[in-house]
Amino acid sequence: MKFGKIDYLNLLPFHIFLKRSSLTNAVKKGIEHKKDVPSKLNKALLNNRIDAAVISSIESRRSKYKKLNFGIVAKKDVKSVLVRKSSEPKLDVASASSNMLAKILNIKGEVIIGDRALKAYLQEGESKFYDLGKIWHSRTGLPFVFGRFCYTKNASAYNKLVKNFLKQNIKIPRYILEQYATSRGISPNDIKWYLKFITYKMGKKEQQGLKIFIKKARAMGFNPKQL
Repeated sequence: MKFGKIDYLNLLPFHIFLKRSSLTNAVKKGIEHKKDVPSKLNKALLNNRIDAAVISSIESRRSKYKKLNFGIVAKKDVKSVLVRKSSEPKLDVASASSNMLAKILNIKGEVIIGDRALKAYLQEGESKFYDLGKIWHSRTGLPFVFGRFCYTKNASAYNKLVKNFLKQNIKIPRYILEQYATSRGISPNDIKWYLKFITYKMGKKEQQGLKIFIKKARAMGFNPKQL
């Protein structure tokens, strides 16, 4: 198993689950060496350097991938996928889905994702940003899927892993919250607050929202570069 890990707070419960899982120590160490931003993991999976990852939802459309109904989902607000108001258009190099979403929603400005976006939101205030998850929901009435678990090998192992994760309620130990708070510059209470906006199970509404997003992206040639 060669699993690639998005090193963002939005997957912190899954990271804790992986550490506690029955995976071998070699696999767990390998995961830590294969952590990166979404855009890099997209390429790693496409080029077979890894065999599974939660990749950008727009990349999950590829027919070579097997998909599981586990994703990074915002029911409404997301707080960590933003466009800065009154700014020059700029893509986030770490992103794929979020850049495309900004174009689909016709929101102009600098796209910011991940922990960097959350920290900016907390420091500068809600009024400075457009929350793309919130805007998507206001226009469609549907959740937005920012990432989806995809794999190319080891089907039974990954299916079992995801199934076990989705049926658990992961509690984050205080010492881990404090470690992440130090490394990300975001307080433990703010991390816990933020994770309330993120869910992982993809049901009918989540799949419908993703289908609409992919359809709209296809109509625009999957090209977000002209914001």
